[in-house]
Amino acid sequence: MYDTIYRAVTGEARDRAVPRWAADRLGEVAAGRGRVLAVRHPLGFLCLPLERAGERGVCVHVWSDHVPHAGATTSTTHAHSWDLLSYVLYGTLRNELVAVTDEPDGPTHRVCEIESGGDGDEIRRTSRLVRRGGSVTEVHRKGDVYGLPAGVFHETVPVGETATVALGLGRPGAVDLALGDLHTESHRTKRQLCDHDETVYVAGMVVMRLAGSGQRPPGVQPPDPAWGPASRPPRPREDPCGHSTR
Repeated sequence: MYDTIYRAVTGEARDRAVPRWAADRLGEVAAGRGRVLAVRHPLGFLCLPLERAGERGVCVHVWSDHVPHAGATTSTTHAHSWDLLSYVLYGTLRNELVAVTDEPDGPTHRVCEIESGGDGDEIRRTSRLVRRGGSVTEVHRKGDVYGLPAGVFHETVPVGETATVALGLGRPGAVDLALGDLHTESHRTKRQLCDHDETVYVAGMVVMRLAGSGQRPPGVQPPDPAWGPASRPPRPREDPCGHSTR
């Protein structure tokens, strides 16, 4: 799947091919078919992991006020251990590329390493002290393609309802990083795995957005309003969604 979607995202027909592929795949999920379960990511989006094969992954990321969010235990300034290639299905994202310099004498943050497993994330305090400097803003809108190499510190901020197709290619030896405060201690967190009904809600919401008319495509059930903003608090569950910042 990775190679197929990579060619679609980088090809001249991407504005037809990528949304059509996303609508087809998520239409299956929204109709209750398949084994995909959405994950509440600590960086504020929901991840629909469609493929994870070794160092390659294909996901759909969804930022929405209509679903409960998870929260991070560090700052949201982070760096991937993998190269990102992303296509914006709808909405707008701001990527704040953050300058981070080693500064043991006047630090503002401590670098944490993040190792992810099947049941959550291990956040490890390191001895690396840094200063967070200014940032450069990149704005990505519907139909835009953008890349982000491993190791670049950044924050991703959605502007309204937004969804992307995200392709990740792991870098051997690289580690996921996040900026914690100076006193952050090592700790472990569990991801919040959505259940079947929540996953159907999210997938259906994206498919209807892609349809453009707000009409439900054939075979797709309407999202259950019970999973909107007033729903019960998210429950900690084990998470199959691999890398911590993917």
